[in-house]
Amino acid sequence: MPTLPPPGPPPLGPQPHQHRRMAESFGEDAERYDRIRPRYPEALVLRIIAASPGPEVLDVGCGTGIAARQFRSAGCAVLGVEPDTRMAEVARRTGIEVEEATFEEWDPAGRSFDAVVAGQSWHWVDPAAGAVKAARVLRPGGRLAAFWHTSEPPSEVTEAFIAGYQRVVRNPVVDVQSATRRAPDGYQQLFTMAAGRIRKTGGFGEPEQWPFEWEQSYTRQEWLEQTSTSGVLTRLPPDKLAVVLESIGDAIDALGGSIVVRRGTVVVTAARTGA
Repeated sequence: MPTLPPPGPPPLGPQPHQHRRMAESFGEDAERYDRIRPRYPEALVLRIIAASPGPEVLDVGCGTGIAARQFRSAGCAVLGVEPDTRMAEVARRTGIEVEEATFEEWDPAGRSFDAVVAGQSWHWVDPAAGAVKAARVLRPGGRLAAFWHTSEPPSEVTEAFIAGYQRVVRNPVVDVQSATRRAPDGYQQLFTMAAGRIRKTGGFGEPEQWPFEWEQSYTRQEWLEQTSTSGVLTRLPPDKLAVVLESIGDAIDALGGSIVVRRGTVVVTAARTGA
Protein backbone atom coordinates (compact mmCIF):
# COMPACT_ATOMS: atom_id res chain seq x y z
CA MET A 1 0.00 0.00 0.00
CA PRO A 2 1.37 3.48 -0.77
CA THR A 3 2.57 5.32 2.30
CA LEU A 4 2.04 9.00 2.96
CA PRO A 5 5.00 10.84 4.49
CA PRO A 6 4.19 11.43 8.14
CA PRO A 7 3.73 14.99 9.40
CA GLY A 8 7.29 16.17 9.14
CA PRO A 9 9.98 15.99 6.52
CA PRO A 10 9.88 13.54 3.64
CA PRO A 11 13.08 11.88 2.56
CA LEU A 12 15.31 14.71 1.33
CA GLY A 13 18.37 12.84 0.15
CA PRO A 14 21.49 12.10 2.16
CA GLN A 15 21.74 15.51 3.91
CA PRO A 16 18.26 16.56 5.13
CA HIS A 17 19.80 18.81 7.82
CA GLN A 18 20.85 21.22 5.05
CA HIS A 19 17.21 22.02 4.17
CA ARG A 20 16.97 24.74 6.81
CA ARG A 21 14.01 26.60 5.31
CA MET A 22 11.85 23.51 5.60
CA ALA A 23 13.23 22.72 9.04
CA GLU A 24 12.28 26.19 10.26
CA SER A 25 8.80 26.22 8.70
CA PHE A 26 7.06 24.18 11.39
CA GLY A 27 6.88 27.09 13.84
CA GLU A 28 4.60 29.11 11.57
CA ASP A 29 1.64 27.65 13.45
CA ALA A 30 3.27 26.21 16.54
CA GLU A 31 0.03 25.94 18.52
CA ARG A 32 -1.61 23.77 15.86
CA TYR A 33 1.56 21.72 15.53
CA ASP A 34 1.47 20.99 19.25
CA ARG A 35 -2.24 20.20 19.24
CA ILE A 36 -2.39 17.71 16.40
CA ARG A 37 1.03 16.08 16.02
CA PRO A 38 0.91 12.42 17.09
CA ARG A 39 2.32 11.50 20.47
CA TYR A 40 4.80 8.69 20.97
CA PRO A 41 3.92 5.20 22.22
CA GLU A 42 4.13 5.02 26.00
CA ALA A 43 6.07 1.76 25.64
CA LEU A 44 8.76 3.64 23.69
CA VAL A 45 9.19 6.24 26.41
CA LEU A 46 9.32 3.64 29.17
CA ARG A 47 11.83 1.47 27.31
CA ILE A 48 14.22 4.38 26.79
CA ILE A 49 13.95 5.31 30.47
CA ALA A 50 14.51 1.73 31.59
CA ALA A 51 17.63 1.48 29.42
CA SER A 52 19.11 4.74 30.76
CA PRO A 53 21.15 5.04 33.97
CA GLY A 54 19.07 7.88 35.43
CA PRO A 55 16.20 10.33 34.88
CA GLU A 56 17.97 13.38 33.39
CA VAL A 57 16.98 13.76 29.73
CA LEU A 58 18.12 16.17 27.02
CA ASP A 59 15.52 16.55 24.24
CA VAL A 60 17.21 17.65 21.00
CA GLY A 61 14.99 19.67 18.67
CA CYS A 62 12.25 19.51 21.28
CA GLY A 63 9.82 21.62 19.22
CA THR A 64 6.74 22.39 21.25
CA GLY A 65 7.68 19.83 23.88
CA ILE A 66 5.56 16.86 22.83
CA ALA A 67 8.15 14.20 23.65
CA ALA A 68 9.55 16.24 26.54
CA ARG A 69 6.18 16.27 28.30
CA GLN A 70 5.84 12.53 27.87
CA PHE A 71 9.24 11.92 29.46
CA ARG A 72 8.44 14.39 32.23
CA SER A 73 5.14 12.62 32.94
CA ALA A 74 7.12 9.38 33.27
CA GLY A 75 9.26 10.91 36.01
CA CYS A 76 12.18 12.45 34.12
CA ALA A 77 13.82 15.86 34.47
CA VAL A 78 13.89 17.21 30.90
CA LEU A 79 15.84 20.03 29.27
CA GLY A 80 14.94 20.93 25.70
CA VAL A 81 17.17 22.40 23.00
CA GLU A 82 15.25 24.08 20.17
CA PRO A 83 16.38 26.63 17.53
CA ASP A 84 12.89 28.01 16.72
CA THR A 85 11.72 30.65 19.20
CA ARG A 86 8.07 30.13 18.28
CA MET A 87 8.22 26.43 19.04
CA ALA A 88 10.26 26.96 22.21
CA GLU A 89 7.71 29.44 23.57
CA VAL A 90 4.92 26.87 23.31
CA ALA A 91 7.07 24.29 25.11
CA ARG A 92 7.85 26.77 27.89
CA ARG A 93 4.16 27.50 28.42
CA THR A 94 3.70 23.81 29.22
CA GLY A 95 6.47 23.94 31.82
CA ILE A 96 9.38 22.60 29.77
CA GLU A 97 12.73 24.32 30.23
CA VAL A 98 14.14 25.14 26.79
CA GLU A 99 17.42 26.65 25.63
CA GLU A 100 17.34 28.16 22.15
CA ALA A 101 20.07 26.91 19.83
CA THR A 102 20.80 24.31 17.23
CA PHE A 103 22.22 21.21 18.86
CA GLU A 104 25.50 21.67 17.01
CA GLU A 105 25.93 25.19 18.48
CA TRP A 106 24.37 24.59 21.91
CA ASP A 107 26.72 24.98 24.89
CA PRO A 108 26.25 22.23 27.49
CA ALA A 109 28.30 24.29 29.97
CA GLY A 110 29.72 21.17 31.60
CA ARG A 111 26.35 19.49 32.10
CA SER A 112 25.76 15.81 31.42
CA PHE A 113 22.66 13.67 30.95
CA ASP A 114 21.41 10.11 31.26
CA ALA A 115 19.63 10.17 27.90
CA VAL A 116 19.71 12.29 24.75
CA VAL A 117 16.47 11.89 22.81
CA ALA A 118 15.26 13.34 19.50
CA GLY A 119 11.68 12.86 18.32
CA GLN A 120 11.19 13.61 14.61
CA SER A 121 14.21 15.92 14.74
CA TRP A 122 17.54 14.09 14.47
CA HIS A 123 17.60 14.41 10.65
CA TRP A 124 17.75 18.21 11.10
CA VAL A 125 21.02 17.79 13.03
CA ASP A 126 24.33 17.35 11.21
CA PRO A 127 24.67 13.56 11.55
CA ALA A 128 28.40 13.57 12.29
CA ALA A 129 28.47 16.55 14.65
CA GLY A 130 25.29 15.43 16.39
CA ALA A 131 26.59 12.00 17.34
CA VAL A 132 29.83 13.49 18.65
CA LYS A 133 27.95 16.10 20.69
CA ALA A 134 25.63 13.45 22.13
CA ALA A 135 28.62 11.34 23.20
CA ARG A 136 30.14 14.41 24.84
CA VAL A 137 27.11 15.16 27.03
CA LEU A 138 26.07 11.62 27.94
CA ARG A 139 27.22 9.95 31.12
CA PRO A 140 28.80 6.48 30.82
CA GLY A 141 25.96 4.11 30.10
CA GLY A 142 23.76 7.00 28.97
CA ARG A 143 21.53 6.43 25.97
CA LEU A 144 21.14 8.23 22.66
CA ALA A 145 17.69 7.57 21.20
CA ALA A 146 16.43 9.15 17.97
CA PHE A 147 12.95 8.19 16.78
CA TRP A 148 10.66 8.81 13.84
CA HIS A 149 7.03 8.16 12.90
CA THR A 150 5.82 6.59 9.68
CA SER A 151 2.17 6.55 8.65
CA GLU A 152 0.12 4.47 6.22
CA PRO A 153 -3.34 5.86 5.43
CA PRO A 154 -5.65 4.19 2.89
CA SER A 155 -4.20 4.18 -0.61
CA GLU A 156 -7.04 6.42 -1.88
CA VAL A 157 -5.91 9.17 0.49
CA THR A 158 -2.29 8.89 -0.57
CA GLU A 159 -3.24 9.08 -4.25
CA ALA A 160 -5.36 12.18 -3.57
CA PHE A 161 -2.41 13.79 -1.78
CA ILE A 162 -0.17 13.16 -4.78
CA ALA A 163 -2.76 14.41 -7.28
CA GLY A 164 -3.49 17.60 -5.37
CA TYR A 165 0.17 18.39 -4.78
CA GLN A 166 1.13 17.86 -8.41
CA ARG A 167 -1.65 20.24 -9.51
CA VAL A 168 -0.17 23.18 -7.60
CA VAL A 169 3.60 22.63 -7.37
CA ARG A 170 6.00 22.77 -10.27
CA ASN A 171 9.61 21.66 -9.90
CA PRO A 172 9.14 20.55 -6.30
CA VAL A 173 12.08 20.14 -3.92
CA VAL A 174 10.74 16.64 -3.25
CA ASP A 175 9.37 14.15 -5.77
CA VAL A 176 6.21 13.54 -3.76
CA GLN A 177 5.00 10.66 -5.89
CA SER A 178 8.28 8.78 -5.41
CA ALA A 179 8.51 9.75 -1.75
CA THR A 180 5.01 8.52 -0.93
CA ARG A 181 5.58 5.20 -2.64
CA ARG A 182 8.98 4.64 -1.05
CA ALA A 183 8.52 6.29 2.32
CA PRO A 184 9.53 3.23 4.40
CA ASP A 185 12.73 2.92 2.36
CA GLY A 186 13.37 6.65 2.71
CA TYR A 187 13.05 6.52 6.45
CA GLN A 188 15.20 3.41 6.60
CA GLN A 189 17.90 5.52 4.98
CA LEU A 190 17.63 7.95 7.88
CA PHE A 191 17.90 5.09 10.36
CA THR A 192 20.91 3.63 8.56
CA MET A 193 22.67 6.99 8.33
CA ALA A 194 22.08 7.72 12.01
CA ALA A 195 23.40 4.30 13.03
CA GLY A 196 26.45 4.72 10.83
CA ARG A 197 27.36 8.08 12.36
CA ILE A 198 26.86 6.72 15.87
CA ARG A 199 29.29 3.90 15.12
CA LYS A 200 31.90 6.30 13.74
CA THR A 201 32.13 8.31 16.96
CA GLY A 202 33.67 5.32 18.74
CA GLY A 203 31.86 6.34 21.90
CA PHE A 204 28.82 4.08 21.69
CA GLY A 205 27.94 0.41 21.71
CA GLU A 206 26.34 -1.15 18.65
CA PRO A 207 23.20 0.78 17.58
CA GLU A 208 19.86 -1.00 17.76
CA GLN A 209 16.45 -0.42 16.17
CA TRP A 210 13.36 -0.67 18.36
CA PRO A 211 10.10 -0.73 16.33
CA PHE A 212 6.67 0.11 17.73
CA GLU A 213 3.47 -0.36 15.67
CA TRP A 214 0.06 1.14 16.35
CA GLU A 215 -3.10 2.47 14.68
CA GLN A 216 -5.04 5.70 15.00
CA SER A 217 -8.46 6.79 13.73
CA TYR A 218 -8.97 10.23 12.20
CA THR A 219 -11.99 12.24 11.13
CA ARG A 220 -11.74 14.16 7.88
CA GLN A 221 -10.86 17.40 9.68
CA GLU A 222 -8.34 15.75 11.98
CA TRP A 223 -6.42 14.20 9.10
CA LEU A 224 -6.45 17.41 7.08
CA GLU A 225 -5.01 19.30 10.04
CA GLN A 226 -2.41 16.59 10.54
CA THR A 227 -1.41 16.60 6.88
CA SER A 228 -1.18 20.38 6.71
CA THR A 229 1.78 20.28 9.13
CA SER A 230 3.77 18.06 6.77
CA GLY A 231 7.09 19.55 5.73
CA VAL A 232 6.12 19.46 2.05
CA LEU A 233 3.06 21.62 2.75
CA THR A 234 4.08 24.10 5.46
CA ARG A 235 5.55 26.52 2.93
CA LEU A 236 2.69 26.41 0.41
CA PRO A 237 0.62 29.60 0.07
CA PRO A 238 -2.95 29.27 1.40
CA ASP A 239 -4.61 28.95 -2.02
CA LYS A 240 -2.35 26.08 -3.10
CA LEU A 241 -2.61 24.37 0.26
CA ALA A 242 -6.40 24.53 -0.04
CA VAL A 243 -6.26 22.65 -3.36
CA VAL A 244 -4.22 19.81 -1.85
CA LEU A 245 -6.42 19.56 1.24
CA GLU A 246 -9.61 19.60 -0.84
CA SER A 247 -8.30 16.67 -2.89
CA ILE A 248 -7.51 14.70 0.27
CA GLY A 249 -10.80 15.66 1.91
CA ASP A 250 -12.81 14.43 -1.08
CA ALA A 251 -11.04 11.06 -0.85
CA ILE A 252 -11.86 10.77 2.87
CA ASP A 253 -15.49 11.71 2.20
CA ALA A 254 -15.69 8.90 -0.35
CA LEU A 255 -14.46 6.51 2.36
CA GLY A 256 -17.20 7.55 4.76
CA GLY A 257 -15.69 10.63 6.39
CA SER A 258 -13.04 8.98 8.55
CA ILE A 259 -9.98 6.75 8.15
CA VAL A 260 -7.75 4.43 10.14
CA VAL A 261 -4.03 5.11 9.75
CA ARG A 262 -1.46 2.44 10.41
CA ARG A 263 1.51 3.96 12.20
CA GLY A 264 4.96 2.92 13.20
CA THR A 265 7.55 4.58 15.39
CA VAL A 266 11.13 3.38 15.10
CA VAL A 267 13.95 4.18 17.52
CA VAL A 268 17.62 4.15 16.62
CA THR A 269 19.49 3.89 19.89
CA ALA A 270 22.89 3.14 21.41
CA ALA A 271 24.47 3.29 24.87
CA ARG A 272 27.45 5.52 25.70
CA THR A 273 30.57 3.54 26.48
CA GLY A 274 33.67 4.59 28.43
CA ALA A 275 34.26 7.81 30.32
